[in-house]
Amino acid sequence: MVLALEGIKVIETASGMAGPMAGRLLADWGADVIHIEHPVRGDMSREARRLLSSSVSGGRAIVTDINYSHENHNCNKRGMTLNLATEPGREIIYRLLEKADVLLSNFRPRELKKFNLEYKALSRLNPGLICANVTGYGKKGSDRDLPGYDFNAFWARSGVLHVLLTPEMIPPATPMGNGDRVASLALACGILTALFVRERTGAGQEVDTSIFNAGVYFNTIDVGGALVTGQDRRNVDREDLANVLLNSYKTKDGRWLRLAINQPDLYWSRFCRGLGREDLEQDPRFASFASRLENHRQLFTIVEETFLSRTLDEWKVRLTQAGLPWAPIQTLPEVTADPQARANDFFVAYDHPLYGRIKIVANPAKLSKTPATVRLPAPELGQHTEEILLEHNYTWEDIARFKESGVIA
Repeated sequence: MVLALEGIKVIETASGMAGPMAGRLLADWGADVIHIEHPVRGDMSREARRLLSSSVSGGRAIVTDINYSHENHNCNKRGMTLNLATEPGREIIYRLLEKADVLLSNFRPRELKKFNLEYKALSRLNPGLICANVTGYGKKGSDRDLPGYDFNAFWARSGVLHVLLTPEMIPPATPMGNGDRVASLALACGILTALFVRERTGAGQEVDTSIFNAGVYFNTIDVGGALVTGQDRRNVDREDLANVLLNSYKTKDGRWLRLAINQPDLYWSRFCRGLGREDLEQDPRFASFASRLENHRQLFTIVEETFLSRTLDEWKVRLTQAGLPWAPIQTLPEVTADPQARANDFFVAYDHPLYGRIKIVANPAKLSKTPATVRLPAPELGQHTEEILLEHNYTWEDIARFKESGVIA
């Protein structure tokens, strides 16, 4: 089977999640992605087990000897070590970039300058090179060199966390890496577009995004409202949401479900039947959308009490048979076992030399003729260093010298 990006070479100096996930998407489609890590520290994802079990992530993540974060972000890549802070290290990456299609990094502007990896210099080395970089806050502005992570740049500064809060709610701990993966989709999309343009023109270009930008994009509706009005969103408590049919409710067995009825007039009759409260349909307090808005607190109390009368499994039958837009708020094991997720290939299994047969989250874009595949597990630290250097005309004597001087591990 021909792979969509077969023949495309990506040199990836990015670490963590945002850059590496963009690289993993490209690798899934067949690109030869070389993941470069520091000879001593490696990629921060190698520390995922310690970080995920510590206060860094609130101590709430799943802890196992399997480094599932590293596998999900770095499968299908080859790995090498290289110390870019040394002159020989920079000479090596320049040689790699001479015949590469993409440089994928997550360096702050001052780091790009430090390592002499700015686009202006690299485009002279290889005019067709695409230099794709993701930062915390963007390459311009006074905050361009600030350390930006998912927690601060995506969740906090972009307003994503703000729109989730109710008036008296304390900001909760947020899951790790969600914003990184939004940024990775933007970065991968930009790279693919730049490759398409290069096919037409022969010229490479820069691709730039940031985790902060990804958060603002993710928050488009609310930020869009603020742009045209100058106003903030008015957050309210659950019982004050005007559309009672667009809310979350607790069931008899302590589970939660989410109603997603944003066309309440269309679904009102079916909702009353599904709820087993046909008496509400013609009740003058609730018979029209306007009256339901006016009396939303009374309706909320009725609906909340009704959902507490049955278990989640009982509601699954009734709400689904009524044809209502809704979903259970699922646990993570329920998500992995969800028959709809399984039917649509949300997960992919492969054999790992240490872990045996494991599954990871699959590439979300499904191509009918050139689908994404998993062909390699995430590389061990420096697993392919010698192989890659030999491919680029270095000798075993060169490799021994690089090891002795700490340029590679």
